[in-house]
Amino acid sequence: MIGTVSVYVGAAIAEIAGCFAFWAWLRLGKSPWWLVPGMVSLALFAFLLTRVDSDLAGRAYAA
Repeated sequence: MIGTVSVYVGAAIAEIAGCFAFWAWLRLGKSPWWLVPGMVSLALFAFLLTRVDSDLAGRAYAA
């Protein structure tokens, strides 16, 4: 249970960080280099969701 919660927390942080990096580049005029950590963060988000049982991942993360 603790491991699953940790994965969801990590996935949420990675998703927020990745989306923020793209938003900062587009809306705040940040350097295109902001896209690199953004892409890494979103890839980490996708990877972390694969660590959870597939029957539960989508519904539980959406909740």
